Amino acid sequence: MSARNLFLSPLFILILNSTSAQEIGNLRLGKTNLHLFLDGYGRPNYEVSFNGKAVIEASHLGMVLAEDENLDKNFEVIGTRKNSFDQNWQPVWGEVKNIRNHYEELTVRLRQKQSGNLLNIIFRVFEDGVGFRYEFPLQPGLKYFVVKDEVTQFHMGGDHKTFWIPADYDTNEYPYTTSRLSEVDNTELVKKSTDIAVRVAPDPNGVQTPLMMKTNDGLYINIHEAALVNYPAMQLHVDRNNFILTSTLVPDPVGSKAFLHAPALTPWRTIIVSDNAADILASKMILNLNEPTTLKNTSWIKPTKFVGVWWEMQTEKATWSYSDFPDSTDAHGNLIPNHRHGANTQNVKRYIDFAAKNNIGAVLVEGWNTGWEDWFGKWKEDVFDFVTPYPDFDIKEISSYAKSKGVKMIMHNETSGSATNYERQMDTAFRLMNKFGYTSVKTGYVGKIIPRGEYHDGQWMVRHYERAAKKALQYHVMIDMHEPVRPTGLQRTYPNWLACEAARGNEYNAFSEFGNKPEHETILPFTRLMGGPMDYTPGIFKLRGYSKVAGRQVQTTLAKQLALYVTLYSPIQMAADLPENYEGHMDAFQFIKDVPVDWDDTKILEAEPGDYLTIARKEKGKGNWFLGAITDENSRKTKISLGFLDRGKKYRARIYADGDNADLHNNPESYKITERTVSSIDELDLNLVAGGGAAVSFMEIK
Repeated sequence: MSARNLFLSPLFILILNSTSAQEIGNLRLGKTNLHLFLDGYGRPNYEVSFNGKAVIEASHLGMVLAEDENLDKNFEVIGTRKNSFDQNWQPVWGEVKNIRNHYEELTVRLRQKQSGNLLNIIFRVFEDGVGFRYEFPLQPGLKYFVVKDEVTQFHMGGDHKTFWIPADYDTNEYPYTTSRLSEVDNTELVKKSTDIAVRVAPDPNGVQTPLMMKTNDGLYINIHEAALVNYPAMQLHVDRNNFILTSTLVPDPVGSKAFLHAPALTPWRTIIVSDNAADILASKMILNLNEPTTLKNTSWIKPTKFVGVWWEMQTEKATWSYSDFPDSTDAHGNLIPNHRHGANTQNVKRYIDFAAKNNIGAVLVEGWNTGWEDWFGKWKEDVFDFVTPYPDFDIKEISSYAKSKGVKMIMHNETSGSATNYERQMDTAFRLMNKFGYTSVKTGYVGKIIPRGEYHDGQWMVRHYERAAKKALQYHVMIDMHEPVRPTGLQRTYPNWLACEAARGNEYNAFSEFGNKPEHETILPFTRLMGGPMDYTPGIFKLRGYSKVAGRQVQTTLAKQLALYVTLYSPIQMAADLPENYEGHMDAFQFIKDVPVDWDDTKILEAEPGDYLTIARKEKGKGNWFLGAITDENSRKTKISLGFLDRGKKYRARIYADGDNADLHNNPESYKITERTVSSIDELDLNLVAGGGAAVSFMEIK
């Protein structure tokens, strides 16, 4: 080969670039190691390994701004700063009482040679992974600017087993697909998902985060983001040949990604890694990357369980709207109330009575306010006013009745996607809640965002969700958002932001052709719940015969529905079925009555994404423990050590298990309850049928 051809060959260019790379440094904590360098093009690169195994191979970092101003190459390092941090803190509520925030930090200060623009990248290495974010410092050449793209790569270096849902700007409510990275293709999946109202999936090889993967050599890797504020959500494009994941940001209606003003920070990009699946679920890295709350008084923030006027509408036994079945009069002129409308005063009182009788803290009512006749698919801006009840919903009488029974009411504010209309009325809506003693609100964003056509996961809506949480904070109201962007740990900053939906919940078993497969609940903790609690609405007891569609059923056993109260964490948990469906199984309902929603400790006893999960949790401020075990479409026998129980203490274990004749399709409601006295030296044998589970309460014997 001639000297000229050698100089032009890709091999020579590769050698040239590798020899001109500039080392920046290494960070290490425990088994996690981070390596940083500039390559021959002046591009910042990072590598991550865990216990000597490659997690992320050399991957580029950088930004592209509007007007094609690239901040992804031709950099020089003008300084670095290291910092160590180790602190314990206590969440207002959560899965554990104490959280350790321990990391090594390195800030790399970069200057672009030709433009002089400055860009900092902040890295934090934890024992269970790495977080990094971009910082635009105050500088004369960059003040107001628009982000066009983010050049963030995750070079996986292998064809990993992956649990994913398609990239979509407007919804997260997809069933999960399990495949190799090389097989990620959401084209046909989107076509078949006829039960999803709004679909925007422009990238056939795009996926959403949190993204869960497993390598051939036994590493578990989770990619997500933390502290998503004033910035669009990150999705990932999958290079199926080279196994490189590249960030893609959700745009606004004209294609811009983020409008920023220096100094500015992006969200953290997170990589959680372990050789044990249970450690992924135990990670608190995403929470630790969020800012602490500034609230001085959090005594009004109280996790709770609730029942509600909801499932009867999902199963078409009642309606949200009022005038579809208006009131009438009999021959004597007496009013005959419309009892098809779910949110009528007498029906709501029935739920209040059930809650009071069974020590359930609150009642949710959907369909109470005018506008439901014309809300879906019309994309009108002023459908709801959030203060005007239907004629058969006496808000004053209901509030007084609930108060007399010691039950709180949960407000429902469906915006029908009109976030601007809701923002104009937020103060009015929250003042109504304060007036009638509503301590919580469930918000909804079904449909296309109007009037400008923003996307649910774009910057404008990300800012809206935060504005709603702040407004609720101002009025001492706890908030549970449905159809929002998936959470990123902001419950640490806003502890009144109790939960979100942001995934395919239990309701899909009511109206979807496909429902939720038995594996669905074994995947959610490794994906959607990595960023924060989910309002999944568990607790369905009538698993068949609830729908007008023949053959439709919830694809779990009754015992698994109980176990979900432990395995799918939320500080606000719904007992989602109808009171009459519980009243025939009050022995099983006892677990829902007993199980807390706030915890002092959590132990992930065994886990494998897509297959099975067993979790034990200790009740906040008490000595009782609760366990949930679930499986996918395969039956499973497991022996659980009770070493998590407090040593030297005895417990009355009440075991809610699949019945001896339980069968997912033919007899899902079969269960059996047994009791025994146990201690930390004992073991528990659990037999889970396909789609089944087990729930156990361990009540301390004093």
